[in-house]
Amino acid sequence: MAHNIPYMTSQKRLKSCLEKIKEASTPELFNEKFLNEKLDMKGGSARTLPPYLKRINFIASDGTPTEWYREFRNPTLAGQAAFKALKYGYSDLFDVNESIHKKGDSDLKGIVAQVTGLDHDNSIITYIVATFKTLKSFATFEEPAFTTSVITSGEADSYQENTHKNNIPPSNGRESVGLNIGYNINLNLPATSDIAVFDAIFKSLKEHLLKD
Repeated sequence: MAHNIPYMTSQKRLKSCLEKIKEASTPELFNEKFLNEKLDMKGGSARTLPPYLKRINFIASDGTPTEWYREFRNPTLAGQAAFKALKYGYSDLFDVNESIHKKGDSDLKGIVAQVTGLDHDNSIITYIVATFKTLKSFATFEEPAFTTSVITSGEADSYQENTHKNNIPPSNGRESVGLNIGYNINLNLPATSDIAVFDAIFKSLKEHLLKD
Protein backbone atom coordinates (compact mmCIF):
# COMPACT_ATOMS: atom_id res chain seq x y z
CA MET A 1 0.00 0.00 0.00
CA ALA A 2 1.50 3.33 -1.06
CA HIS A 3 2.04 6.01 1.55
CA ASN A 4 0.66 9.47 0.94
CA ILE A 5 3.91 11.45 1.11
CA PRO A 6 3.55 15.15 0.21
CA TYR A 7 5.19 16.55 -2.89
CA MET A 8 5.07 19.46 -5.31
CA THR A 9 5.53 19.21 -9.06
CA SER A 10 7.09 22.69 -9.26
CA GLN A 11 10.10 23.19 -7.01
CA LYS A 12 10.53 26.74 -8.30
CA ARG A 13 7.06 27.61 -7.01
CA LEU A 14 7.68 26.03 -3.62
CA LYS A 15 11.05 27.69 -3.13
CA SER A 16 9.64 31.06 -4.17
CA CYS A 17 6.70 30.64 -1.78
CA LEU A 18 8.91 29.81 1.20
CA GLU A 19 11.18 32.75 0.46
CA LYS A 20 8.23 35.15 0.19
CA ILE A 21 6.70 33.85 3.42
CA LYS A 22 9.76 35.17 5.21
CA GLU A 23 9.27 38.63 3.70
CA ALA A 24 5.51 39.13 3.95
CA SER A 25 3.63 39.75 7.19
CA THR A 26 1.84 36.80 8.77
CA PRO A 27 -1.76 36.66 7.50
CA GLU A 28 -4.83 35.77 9.50
CA LEU A 29 -5.57 33.16 6.84
CA PHE A 30 -3.17 31.67 4.33
CA ASN A 31 -5.52 31.33 1.38
CA GLU A 32 -5.65 31.95 -2.36
CA LYS A 33 -6.29 35.67 -1.83
CA PHE A 34 -3.14 35.99 0.27
CA LEU A 35 -1.18 34.04 -2.33
CA ASN A 36 -2.41 36.24 -5.17
CA GLU A 37 -2.31 39.68 -3.54
CA LYS A 38 0.52 39.49 -1.02
CA LEU A 39 2.85 36.82 -2.38
CA ASP A 40 2.06 37.58 -6.04
CA MET A 41 1.68 33.90 -6.83
CA LYS A 42 -1.11 32.96 -9.23
CA GLY A 43 -2.15 30.11 -11.45
CA GLY A 44 -2.90 26.44 -11.05
CA SER A 45 0.39 25.43 -9.41
CA ALA A 46 -0.01 28.18 -6.80
CA ARG A 47 -3.27 26.63 -5.63
CA THR A 48 -1.39 23.48 -4.62
CA LEU A 49 0.74 25.42 -2.11
CA PRO A 50 -1.75 25.73 0.80
CA PRO A 51 -2.46 21.95 0.86
CA TYR A 52 1.28 21.27 0.89
CA LEU A 53 1.91 23.77 3.70
CA LYS A 54 -0.81 22.03 5.71
CA ARG A 55 0.99 18.72 5.22
CA ILE A 56 4.17 20.13 6.76
CA ASN A 57 2.25 21.88 9.57
CA PHE A 58 3.01 25.44 8.49
CA ILE A 59 -0.69 26.21 8.30
CA ALA A 60 -3.57 24.56 10.18
CA SER A 61 -6.52 22.79 8.61
CA ASP A 62 -8.56 26.03 8.78
CA GLY A 63 -5.84 28.01 6.97
CA THR A 64 -4.41 29.83 9.99
CA PRO A 65 -0.61 30.00 10.19
CA THR A 66 0.88 27.79 12.90
CA GLU A 67 3.64 28.55 15.39
CA TRP A 68 6.11 26.84 13.06
CA TYR A 69 5.08 29.29 10.32
CA ARG A 70 5.88 32.19 12.65
CA GLU A 71 9.17 30.62 13.69
CA PHE A 72 10.09 30.20 10.02
CA ARG A 73 9.75 33.97 9.57
CA ASN A 74 12.21 34.53 12.41
CA PRO A 75 15.76 34.45 10.96
CA THR A 76 17.08 32.91 14.18
CA LEU A 77 14.53 30.08 14.21
CA ALA A 78 13.85 29.61 10.48
CA GLY A 79 16.23 26.70 9.94
CA GLN A 80 14.97 24.79 12.96
CA ALA A 81 11.35 25.39 11.96
CA ALA A 82 12.05 24.05 8.47
CA PHE A 83 13.67 20.94 9.95
CA LYS A 84 10.64 20.34 12.18
CA ALA A 85 8.41 20.70 9.13
CA LEU A 86 10.60 18.28 7.20
CA LYS A 87 10.42 15.64 9.94
CA TYR A 88 6.66 16.14 10.31
CA GLY A 89 5.75 16.02 6.64
CA TYR A 90 8.11 13.14 5.86
CA SER A 91 7.79 11.18 9.08
CA ASP A 92 7.33 7.93 7.13
CA LEU A 93 10.80 8.39 5.65
CA PHE A 94 12.38 9.33 8.97
CA ASP A 95 10.79 6.24 10.54
CA VAL A 96 12.81 4.10 8.13
CA ASN A 97 16.02 6.10 8.56
CA GLU A 98 16.27 8.89 11.12
CA SER A 99 19.29 10.30 9.27
CA ILE A 100 17.62 10.36 5.88
CA HIS A 101 18.26 14.12 5.59
CA LYS A 102 21.96 13.27 5.42
CA LYS A 103 21.60 10.71 2.63
CA GLY A 104 22.46 11.21 -1.01
CA ASP A 105 19.98 11.16 -3.87
CA SER A 106 20.34 7.44 -4.58
CA ASP A 107 19.73 6.38 -0.97
CA LEU A 108 16.88 8.86 -0.62
CA LYS A 109 15.21 7.60 -3.76
CA GLY A 110 15.58 4.02 -2.57
CA ILE A 111 13.92 4.76 0.78
CA VAL A 112 11.06 6.63 -0.92
CA ALA A 113 10.52 3.65 -3.21
CA GLN A 114 10.61 1.30 -0.22
CA VAL A 115 8.04 3.34 1.73
CA THR A 116 5.67 4.09 -1.14
CA GLY A 117 5.91 0.74 -2.86
CA LEU A 118 6.28 2.52 -6.22
CA ASP A 119 8.71 1.55 -8.95
CA HIS A 120 12.02 3.40 -8.86
CA ASP A 121 11.33 5.03 -12.22
CA ASN A 122 7.91 6.35 -11.18
CA SER A 123 7.70 10.13 -11.65
CA ILE A 124 6.06 10.56 -8.24
CA ILE A 125 9.24 9.32 -6.56
CA THR A 126 11.18 11.96 -8.48
CA TYR A 127 8.76 14.66 -7.28
CA ILE A 128 8.92 13.46 -3.65
CA VAL A 129 12.71 13.43 -3.65
CA ALA A 130 12.89 16.88 -5.27
CA THR A 131 10.35 18.37 -2.85
CA PHE A 132 12.11 16.83 0.15
CA LYS A 133 15.37 18.42 -1.00
CA THR A 134 13.73 21.82 -1.58
CA LEU A 135 12.35 21.98 1.96
CA LYS A 136 15.60 20.56 3.32
CA SER A 137 17.53 23.43 1.71
CA PHE A 138 15.83 25.82 4.17
CA ALA A 139 16.62 23.68 7.22
CA THR A 140 19.51 23.66 9.65
CA PHE A 141 20.49 20.57 11.59
CA GLU A 142 23.07 21.75 14.12
CA GLU A 143 22.00 22.17 17.74
CA PRO A 144 22.98 25.57 19.20
CA ALA A 145 25.76 25.43 21.77
CA PHE A 146 24.77 26.45 25.28
CA THR A 147 25.49 30.06 26.19
CA THR A 148 25.56 32.00 29.43
CA SER A 149 24.69 35.57 30.22
CA VAL A 150 25.93 36.82 33.59
CA ILE A 151 26.52 40.02 35.50
CA THR A 152 30.15 39.84 36.60
CA SER A 153 31.39 41.19 39.89
CA GLY A 154 33.19 43.97 38.03
CA GLU A 155 29.98 45.03 36.31
CA ALA A 156 28.18 44.93 39.64
CA ASP A 157 30.83 47.18 41.28
CA SER A 158 30.62 49.59 38.33
CA TYR A 159 26.84 49.70 38.50
CA GLN A 160 26.90 50.35 42.25
CA GLU A 161 29.54 53.08 41.87
CA ASN A 162 27.54 54.85 39.14
CA THR A 163 24.42 54.66 41.28
CA HIS A 164 26.13 56.41 44.18
CA LYS A 165 27.68 59.01 41.88
CA ASN A 166 24.32 59.91 40.43
CA ASN A 167 22.85 60.08 43.93
CA ILE A 168 19.82 58.00 43.01
CA PRO A 169 17.42 58.08 45.98
CA PRO A 170 15.88 54.81 47.20
CA SER A 171 12.29 54.30 46.12
CA ASN A 172 10.97 53.92 49.70
CA GLY A 173 12.45 57.17 50.96
CA ARG A 174 14.82 55.45 53.39
CA GLU A 175 18.59 55.64 53.38
CA SER A 176 20.09 53.13 51.01
CA VAL A 177 21.90 50.27 52.72
CA GLY A 178 23.48 48.69 49.66
CA LEU A 179 22.80 47.14 46.31
CA ASN A 180 22.25 43.43 45.77
CA ILE A 181 23.28 42.14 42.37
CA GLY A 182 22.16 38.67 41.25
CA TYR A 183 23.27 36.41 38.45
CA ASN A 184 21.03 35.76 35.44
CA ILE A 185 22.20 32.61 33.69
CA ASN A 186 20.49 31.58 30.44
CA LEU A 187 21.29 28.14 29.11
CA ASN A 188 20.51 26.64 25.72
CA LEU A 189 21.26 22.99 26.38
CA PRO A 190 22.16 20.58 23.57
CA ALA A 191 19.62 17.93 22.64
CA THR A 192 21.12 14.77 24.08
CA SER A 193 20.17 11.89 26.33
CA ASP A 194 23.74 11.54 27.64
CA ILE A 195 23.58 12.62 31.29
CA ALA A 196 27.37 13.03 31.34
CA VAL A 197 27.01 16.07 29.06
CA PHE A 198 24.73 17.81 31.54
CA ASP A 199 26.95 16.81 34.48
CA ALA A 200 29.92 18.42 32.76
CA ILE A 201 27.98 21.62 31.99
CA PHE A 202 26.73 22.14 35.54
CA LYS A 203 30.06 21.14 37.06
CA SER A 204 31.73 23.83 34.96
CA LEU A 205 29.11 26.39 36.04
CA LYS A 206 29.69 25.54 39.68
CA GLU A 207 33.47 25.78 39.40
CA HIS A 208 33.71 28.96 37.35
CA LEU A 209 30.54 31.01 37.86
CA LEU A 210 28.89 30.05 41.13
CA LYS A 211 31.80 30.50 43.52
CA ASP A 212 31.28 32.72 46.56
